[in-house]
Amino acid sequence: MAFNLEEQEQLATINDWWKKYGNLTTWVVIIALAGYAGWGGWKFYQNSQAAQASQLYEELQKAVGAKDNAKVLRAATDMQQKFGRTAYAEMAGLTAAKSAFDANDLNGAKTQLQWVIEHGREEAYQTIAKVRLAGVLLDQNAYDEGLKVLSGDVSPEFASVLADRKGDILVAQNKLAEARVAYQSAIDKSAAGSQARQLIQIKLDAIGGAPAKAAA
Repeated sequence: MAFNLEEQEQLATINDWWKKYGNLTTWVVIIALAGYAGWGGWKFYQNSQAAQASQLYEELQKAVGAKDNAKVLRAATDMQQKFGRTAYAEMAGLTAAKSAFDANDLNGAKTQLQWVIEHGREEAYQTIAKVRLAGVLLDQNAYDEGLKVLSGDVSPEFASVLADRKGDILVAQNKLAEARVAYQSAIDKSAAGSQARQLIQIKLDAIGGAPAKAAA
């Protein structure tokens, strides 16, 4: 009997609590479940986007193999419009830029590289795009524009490759003293013993060796 009374008291307490807070608790649970469902839906959406982007990227690669630059550029543009937040869009931009460059379509290459620079989410891809775009501008004798592309802050791991390209442009401008400084900076920021470092050293030696301040 005592157990039954205690049970009844507990039920009464629960009923009173539910009358006061039950509605609020229900909404909290609903909101929590909705948030979980939303997160799950977002993850599903992301996975779906990545899968579709992967298929389109395969089509782009087939067009590259067929040397169909027009189709490559269409696929890259389609990728950027539909799946611009995926890494595939950045890879497509770099691939399409190479295809356009090989087809002597420098404007097409510049457009793709500029997209990666402006919309890319991975610094590595953005850096590659900057270096390649500066190279295209170097070929077009647009030296100041090329140097502008290479300006700005960059993570230490990418500083060497940008300084190296800067040196190339400065050599083309016959600004050899500044080019030596750029090449020396690229060497200092590169990994010891790396092939890239050796190649930069060759370029530096070709224009007279280390800059005066470094030699001193």
